[in-house]
Amino acid sequence: MLALRRGRLPSSSSRIFSVAGISRRTNVTTTTTTGSSASSASASVPPPVPPKKNESLLKPKPATLQKPATKGAAKQEGSKGKEGQGTASASATATNSTAAPQKAKKRGRRRRPFIVRQRPRISTSNPRAWNPPLQEGAVPAYDEALKVIYKDSRLLKKEVKEWKQEVDKKAKEVNAATGEEKETLDAELEKMRERLNILEVQSEINLPSVRWAVANAMADMRVPSHRYLVEQRWRKDGKLDLLMERTHQMSVVPDVLPVIHPSVDLDVTVKPPLNRAFLSPRRVFLVEPGKFLTPQQTIRPPTLFPHVFHTDTRLYTMLMVDPDVPDEQNRTFTTYLHWLKPNIPLSATHRGPIPGLNTHTTYIPPHPQRGSPYHRYTILLLPQPPKTSYSLNAEANAGRGVPTSEKLDIPVVPNKERLGFDVREFAKKWRLNAALGGGYHMFREVWDDTVTGIYDGILNRPEPHYARPRKEDPYAAFKTLKKYV
Repeated sequence: MLALRRGRLPSSSSRIFSVAGISRRTNVTTTTTTGSSASSASASVPPPVPPKKNESLLKPKPATLQKPATKGAAKQEGSKGKEGQGTASASATATNSTAAPQKAKKRGRRRRPFIVRQRPRISTSNPRAWNPPLQEGAVPAYDEALKVIYKDSRLLKKEVKEWKQEVDKKAKEVNAATGEEKETLDAELEKMRERLNILEVQSEINLPSVRWAVANAMADMRVPSHRYLVEQRWRKDGKLDLLMERTHQMSVVPDVLPVIHPSVDLDVTVKPPLNRAFLSPRRVFLVEPGKFLTPQQTIRPPTLFPHVFHTDTRLYTMLMVDPDVPDEQNRTFTTYLHWLKPNIPLSATHRGPIPGLNTHTTYIPPHPQRGSPYHRYTILLLPQPPKTSYSLNAEANAGRGVPTSEKLDIPVVPNKERLGFDVREFAKKWRLNAALGGGYHMFREVWDDTVTGIYDGILNRPEPHYARPRKEDPYAAFKTLKKYV
């Protein structure tokens, strides 16, 4: 047996050297114990074979390493045959120790490769047809439900076809009538068109293909059922509620306008903040109403995406104002006009952002003053007055692309008149009624170091500094008196 001293097992970091040390100790011990027969022993016993590079000696030894020999075994050492057996046992333990971790690896749980399952992109540019989730006959109740839905749709479409003929007859009577009779017939025709619109929506609103198209961004805004579902999703899924909550909670109403009734779903996008610019793959940042932005994000004009639900082309006026600019003389706040663009044509078939917004009163980035509280930057998309009225009859009689609104010759507001801009007086002068609809949005900002660059590079004037005035202390006179006399 191989003679070793009793000691602790070597650590994992020194196992490479300990194994090599064992092979060297065997050679040394043989020379010391044999004494006079050292020359004959060295001639007959072959030298230990050095470990190859591809052997598993470089691998960490498992905890099942054999214990070192006892003192009694060390006394029996000295013969040549036993030395050969010692080297053979050492090589055997090395091979056993390398086979153990391989077995342990096989016993472990095999992890499945991580596969990213990405849903295919579906849109109007890359559409997909609706497929039934179940094969016919798999669930009889589902098949019967589809039959009922399709049967109801056919009956309603038949009624729509008959009602369209009645509407056409009434329209001819309206065109031939004059005076008060024409007004009466026009009111009757408006009610008939309302009923026709309801029937068209009901004939397709329950079809699975229609629901699939609207839910997967493939809505055709020319179809009444698609247009109705998109509008109801905006009104009932919480998006409109959030807008109205923020505008009233933060007193945008009545600070900017006395009343608003949104009819346009207005989305605003800006570039992402610096802390997300490199982490997020998105190039734009969708602004939630009332969210805080940095002045760095709004140095460039924000992008406006309107979603309109009327088929005729109407004109809108866009304004962006800040009602929280400090007014030192009057010890109050005033309004600053950042952006203005009139005569924007919009309809239900409009897609994408509003183009050419910086061609009238150019955009000046938000610049909240140092020392002032947060500023509420409000975007208004106000409807311009109609030529006759906004009704279903006007939508049906309007030509394609011909606006049903009056075109307003609003002059460009000079930079000197931006500060102190009166939104209510402007809306009253140009008959912009927020109660008739429109789109609205708002976000907030506070001062940071970027604002100094806006004052120096864009506004070309020194940056003001503000602070809250000190409160009058009613006990100031008593604080100067002695407490004890």
